[in-house]
Amino acid sequence: MPRLLPLALTLLFLLPAGCSRDDDPIGPGSTTHTLGERTFRTYRPPSLPSGRAVPLVLVLHGGAGSGTQAERAYGWDAAADRDGFLVAYPDGAGRSWNAGPGCCGPATRDGVDDVAFLEAVVAAVSRGAPVDASRVRVTGMSNGAMMAYRLACDSTVFSAIAPVAGTVIGDCPHPAPVAVLHVHGTADGSVPWAGGPGRRDNGGAGRVPIRIDGPAVPDMIAAWRSAASCAAPAETVDGPVTRSIAACPGGRTVELISIAGAGHQWPGATPANPAVTAALGLDPPSTAVDATTEIARFFAAAP
Repeated sequence: MPRLLPLALTLLFLLPAGCSRDDDPIGPGSTTHTLGERTFRTYRPPSLPSGRAVPLVLVLHGGAGSGTQAERAYGWDAAADRDGFLVAYPDGAGRSWNAGPGCCGPATRDGVDDVAFLEAVVAAVSRGAPVDASRVRVTGMSNGAMMAYRLACDSTVFSAIAPVAGTVIGDCPHPAPVAVLHVHGTADGSVPWAGGPGRRDNGGAGRVPIRIDGPAVPDMIAAWRSAASCAAPAETVDGPVTRSIAACPGGRTVELISIAGAGHQWPGATPANPAVTAALGLDPPSTAVDATTEIARFFAAAP
């Protein structure tokens, strides 16, 4: 896939007033940055020691979302304050990510190279703050979760991924040796737990292509364990929450957290406006588990 963004997309991402250039230092708090014609936000805890390399977490919004929305909804700034790491919230092209054939939205329709863009975000943040290159992690919701899987398939920059309510789009015969935590609700209608087309699937056709036709989530995770030569998983059940953890070579793990009865949402997220939720047919966030807390714990333990 070409590394240059199509001209049609570059017109969508003109430099906003007050943004930092991609070679500026990453200051404390939340700041907005440009990278060519694309944008991303960062959060640096004010208490973060200067000069010490720290982990970096990329948080990828879902389809029709944004970096600002992800920052407000998922609670990663508070986790960064508590655990001492940097966060980047990239903006997808046309509020979407090119996660694979047919999915999803303008990014896929226009052939955007989001692998190159997200690797460039890591490089830009690393120029502006001391980043531990061995502890660059990525998480994402829905289309962002699919993009996280694509990064594990097509990049070696990230050492751990944590997709929420997503699936693998397309082939991934040789994934990078990453730690994986997948979070999914069993009543998800957009990315079905049992696999197959989601309720928004249109076969990857039209002006807003959406092709979500992945395998059953347990089968996908089993295939990932097999590719990583992991041991048999250990499973625990706590009410509606089931955790499956498999130990893998190099101290990595492949983990699955399922929430019985939960829909297509980020568990523990700040609920959206009820009117917006009703208009878009969004599922309310599950309160059975806090995905951000679980993922932050997982990232902290990942080698």
